[in-house]
Amino acid sequence: MPRERGQKAVATNRKARHDYLIEDEIEAGLVLTGTEVKSLREGRASLVDGYAVIDRGEAWLENVHIPEFLAGSWTNHGTRRRRKLLMHKAEIEKLAGKISNSGMTLIPLSLYFLDGKAKVKIALAKGKKEYDKRQSLKEAQDTREVARAVATLGKDW
Repeated sequence: MPRERGQKAVATNRKARHDYLIEDEIEAGLVLTGTEVKSLREGRASLVDGYAVIDRGEAWLENVHIPEFLAGSWTNHGTRRRRKLLMHKAEIEKLAGKISNSGMTLIPLSLYFLDGKAKVKIALAKGKKEYDKRQSLKEAQDTREVARAVATLGKDW
């Protein structure tokens, strides 16, 4: 059987860019059990309430929902168990420093397979206030209106 090539998206956290101001993005590997991989290959996962923590020099992904594999038996995994992130020690230390000094958090943006290996893109982010969210929505709406006006102006010429 040929090896997988390319990137296959499993889940994205679309709400993250609305709720957080993204500072930096990091790609990390995941330590998974067999039934978790099978469930992910079916495209079943949710990153909505997920976050990452650094504990004793190791990075962990918490509260990410990967449902049980339907054809699994007693070997099935816990749906919201703690999963270890595979990162270099220097990256983990750099993130730990930024988190502790500036009040930032780590959130998962997307979960995907890259050349057959499960990867997660985590972001160093700062939570937005309610007025920041309204400002972002207003800017997006203004951009859409300008694009719409330019498109209709182009038809009239």
